[in-house]
Amino acid sequence: MAAPGAGRPLLLLLLAGLAHGASALFEVKDDNGTTCIMASFSASFLTTYKTGHGSKVSNITLPASAEVQKNGSSCGKGKNASEPSLTIAFERGYLLTLTFTKNTTRYSVQHMYFRYNLSDTHWFPNASSTGIYTEDATTDIKADINKTYRCVNDIRVSMKNVTIVLWDVTIQAYLSSSNFSKEETRCTQDGPSPTTGPPSPSPPLVPTNPTVSKYNVTGDNGTCLLASMALQLNVTYLNRDNTTVTRAFNVNPNDTVSGSCGVQLVTLRVESKNSALELQFGMNTSSSRFFLKGVQLNITLPDAKDPILRTSNNSLKALQATMGNSYKCNTEEHIYVSNVLSLNVFSVQVQAFKVDSDRFGSVEECVQDGNNMLIPIAVGGALAGLVLIVLIAYLIGRKRSHAGYQTI
Repeated sequence: MAAPGAGRPLLLLLLAGLAHGASALFEVKDDNGTTCIMASFSASFLTTYKTGHGSKVSNITLPASAEVQKNGSSCGKGKNASEPSLTIAFERGYLLTLTFTKNTTRYSVQHMYFRYNLSDTHWFPNASSTGIYTEDATTDIKADINKTYRCVNDIRVSMKNVTIVLWDVTIQAYLSSSNFSKEETRCTQDGPSPTTGPPSPSPPLVPTNPTVSKYNVTGDNGTCLLASMALQLNVTYLNRDNTTVTRAFNVNPNDTVSGSCGVQLVTLRVESKNSALELQFGMNTSSSRFFLKGVQLNITLPDAKDPILRTSNNSLKALQATMGNSYKCNTEEHIYVSNVLSLNVFSVQVQAFKVDSDRFGSVEECVQDGNNMLIPIAVGGALAGLVLIVLIAYLIGRKRSHAGYQTI
């Protein structure tokens, strides 16, 4: 097995070149079909909620299916009309609302509201409370009239129990034409001279091999997750010198481990002093298979320009096996999570949901291990074929040589 990190710079360079999340375009139009608000951004909603075992943080990412809610959005024109507002609806009843105001020279996002549902067990498993909650905060998103507000770096809006993180933001309200203005007001987070593209990442700083750890998550009905694996994080971030750095962090077996057992979601959480990694396992009931569906990471990076990095992906299909069986792979696996995180998994054996007697079930090996067995067989077959070809060529040549002589 190659050392962790070997041969990864090219992979990480390709990942760094991908867009930082998919930004969606949202428009609000008046009754005549004229656009008054345009916005394009990516967003995450870090929501703290209470469970019977303490507080947890749910990291909800604005999905590509999010859309403008027409009855909650308005251009704000006419008598007794409110200020312009943009309301974005997603998932099951989640709403993000931005309200705008202006003076003679500038416009701003005056308030930001977020409505979420603690009864949603997908995002808030084992929540002590249920029901719909709404939180709000003022923002510092401001731009000159007839200019586009632009911010590449993270914008954080803090509420009571929610932190909204926006990035790759382009917003304009009170439009004079149905398109973004070519003139921009840049956010303070981008600094005085923001770069137009991401800097080239430096080579990763690779620690020693991670140690294989054993994990066990138990619920009211017994063990719902059994795992043996070594984990390593590849994190790409912008440091204080405005250069992109990729570092590898081993997940320490002495870190604090917790988790939860749900009917359709099993979570494993590994926390250290500077990081919290959560692995979420889901199931496909139609095919009776479990798989790693989500990875969330919160990590503190002292040398980063923004020391707190949060990233997640809830649409993975990794480490799959049939319910009651275990997934096993000796070959190092690279799981792409986002353009700032990839997860390296070594010597993994994992089983979720259905675990009998705290023992792994029948093994389903990964494709990579099967390929590793095929390689020596293929090489041996090729060598045998080569020897046979040489032998046949020798016999043919010997026969032709004898045919050239006549008996006296």
